[in-house]
Amino acid sequence: MGATQPRVDGRIARGNQTRRLILGRAVDIASVEGLEGLSLGRLANELKLSKSGVFAVFGSKEDLQLATIRAAIEVYLEHVVRPARDVPPGIGRLWTVCAAWLTYSRERVFPGGCFFYSVIAEYDAREGKVHDALTAARANWFSYLEQTVREAQEAGGIEKDTDVPQLVFEIVALLEMANAESVLYDEYVSYDRAATAIRNRLRDVATDPSLLPGTT
Repeated sequence: MGATQPRVDGRIARGNQTRRLILGRAVDIASVEGLEGLSLGRLANELKLSKSGVFAVFGSKEDLQLATIRAAIEVYLEHVVRPARDVPPGIGRLWTVCAAWLTYSRERVFPGGCFFYSVIAEYDAREGKVHDALTAARANWFSYLEQTVREAQEAGGIEKDTDVPQLVFEIVALLEMANAESVLYDEYVSYDRAATAIRNRLRDVATDPSLLPGTT
């Protein structure tokens, strides 16, 4: 038993490393070409891996697509959600999330811009596990933003009578428009315009606009 354990652990470690390598390339491809652009054979060829090894990690294209979505969620959380964790609940945290999203798209963390904006259009009218995974990810994002707004209300930074779902809808619309315009036209002024529009919208609902970062 003791003699075989290191070899087993070594195989597991190599398998995990291969999985990370494949998913790192998969999220980049999908952000540009969509989830339908993924194939196990293509990834094996591009990464110079054996096809049998890739098929051993992901048994089907759908398994690969679902794993790619999960990997993209982790990247999204790292770049968009986690930067706001150290900011106290309030309008400042909400703004930090919005600014982090704009930076995530502007800096092309995924080469095709926002991963989820890119792939959701493929599956919005379909059924199946991939559609459901994308729908759940988007619902979680909206829920997180609504929770952030409500926490800001409880902290006294946002007016109590604010229509929270409406505010979140407008914020997401502005973020996604900036992403779409920038990717389509290869320009970056859209991010500045979105930031200005979101800041102005938050001033409208702030109990004290001077609490909003960037407001003088």
